[in-house]
Amino acid sequence: MEWKKFPKDFIWGVATSAYQIEGAYNEDDRGETIWDRYCSIPGNVLHMDNGNIACDHYHRYKDDIQLMKNMGIKAYRFSVAWSRIFPKGKGKVNQKGLDFYVELVDGLLKAGIEPVITLYHWDLPQALQDIGGWSNPDLPVYFLEYAKVLFEILGGKVKKWITLNEPYCAAFLGNYEGRQAPGNHDFSLALRCAYYMYVGHGMVVDYFKSSGLEGEIGIALNLMGRLPYSSKKKDVYAAKIADGYLNRWFLDPLVYGKYPQDMVTLYESNGVIMPEFDEEHLRLMSLEVDFIGLNYYNDFWVKSSKSRWPLGFVIENPPNLPVNDRGWPVTEQGFKDMLLRLKNEYNIRKIYITENGTSFPDVVTKKGTVEDGNRKDYMQRHISMMQEAIEDGAPVKGYFYWSLYDNFEWSFGYTSRFGIVFVDFESQKRIIKQSGHWYSDVIKNNAVKEETEHE
Repeated sequence: MEWKKFPKDFIWGVATSAYQIEGAYNEDDRGETIWDRYCSIPGNVLHMDNGNIACDHYHRYKDDIQLMKNMGIKAYRFSVAWSRIFPKGKGKVNQKGLDFYVELVDGLLKAGIEPVITLYHWDLPQALQDIGGWSNPDLPVYFLEYAKVLFEILGGKVKKWITLNEPYCAAFLGNYEGRQAPGNHDFSLALRCAYYMYVGHGMVVDYFKSSGLEGEIGIALNLMGRLPYSSKKKDVYAAKIADGYLNRWFLDPLVYGKYPQDMVTLYESNGVIMPEFDEEHLRLMSLEVDFIGLNYYNDFWVKSSKSRWPLGFVIENPPNLPVNDRGWPVTEQGFKDMLLRLKNEYNIRKIYITENGTSFPDVVTKKGTVEDGNRKDYMQRHISMMQEAIEDGAPVKGYFYWSLYDNFEWSFGYTSRFGIVFVDFESQKRIIKQSGHWYSDVIKNNAVKEETEHE
């Protein structure tokens, strides 16, 4: 048995998001979000589930903080619900909503847990969607005004800020593929949304830096390998396009101040209406951030296919891969590869793993325990691989497991469990899973055990 040690100042945490855990959807003047609306439309979410109650974190946050403290969690990444601060997305501040996050942050600090705030985790106020959502050029201004309120009230207490979570999903899954809120199917619209999200990101980073606020600010991107299904030229090309769609379209503007030309050419040649790339906007997008947050779950394989306009590829994984209950393969080598790619190709100097996790259909035993060996195995594989990447020079400074709790898992409702803490959604009882106890040991030892076949 070998313990793989991590740097002394390494940060161990967990992650959640507002809509997925808070509940209290109609309390204390919270405004409607695009996810409230999306969930109300039959066929969008399994079993017509919604986030109305979720994990009831809004009422149970004090107990949740104590649970994290008992588990030895050092940092907690959560998102603020924009519609609690501005019920209509702009205008007058809702003090009740603001007070909740002040009390949450104060409680975390008192418990010795560092708060890490995500400003936008997909739950746009519906009132802003009604005027075009992220495709509206005024949205970045409203986003900045929202961010300013939080910086003013929580600046100094909170030292780590994340502007956007997975803009790929918010833009493309929400506005092109329609699998997430607001449920649109318009590729040109999706590109425009992604563009103005990045303008908003840049404006917030600019304000944070120019105001001399204490701490650091970055962005969380879901970046994962897109590998050719075969060595055929058309599949190799398809993998390059898939990488451009998911990874390079969101990395290149941040690092280079421009979009990947091969993707621009592809989209234009297919009649996609492109955003008007403005030099000032591109400058804002490429302002240096203090860190990149990496959300990594798995690699996928891709095949060439003319059936998917304008991209020309479909996902098709090789047979007999180990997969979770969502059909996602377990590809820890891809995790290491992406970390080293960020270092070597993009010269990223600081990385936090802002999400990494997996879903399995957990059950409570007669003894009242949750024995989720598959999840523990996934975590062990990925944390061990992350340690190897650090040894190879990847500048990883912290790891946030997704998720602390089983929660509302977007279009999959409550059928998909990612937590290291089991939640009974009827009683709201919490049970730390086997993986949660294992993670506590990792944190306590600041090391991961390299297990052998005989253990």
